[in-house]
Amino acid sequence: MTTIKIRTAHPAEVPDLLTFWSKAAEGTSITDDEAGVSRLIERDPEALIVAELDGLLVGTVIAGWDGWRASLYRLAVLPSHRRQGISKALLAAAEQRFVAVGGRRGDAMVLEDNERAHHAWSTAGYEREDRWRRWTKPLTS
Repeated sequence: MTTIKIRTAHPAEVPDLLTFWSKAAEGTSITDDEAGVSRLIERDPEALIVAELDGLLVGTVIAGWDGWRASLYRLAVLPSHRRQGISKALLAAAEQRFVAVGGRRGDAMVLEDNERAHHAWSTAGYEREDRWRRWTKPLTS
């Protein structure tokens, strides 16, 4: 049995991460480009956690910590590798990171129509909070 390696992403992997998300993640974000992902890794080198299996990138999660909020984004696993405990291992690493820095609650951004993700987050112990809505405003064109 091969062991999943959980580690942080390296700056040189940014193009591979973007390609991975195009295959494994639902939706895109305004920051889904080389500059945005590079900035994340530069600002917080421990935020972007990846799962690797025999040298193949099979999963990711962004565990962003701003000193107040523990925010989770981009939990994604290659379709061919789902249901093998990879997202569970990624979330465990993210939650360990948050506890180590004083985080009190993990807060996940999940697309409203991504039912598969709703199930995954629920199974991991996360609960939907319907009393909140996200309000956004692009700061660049």
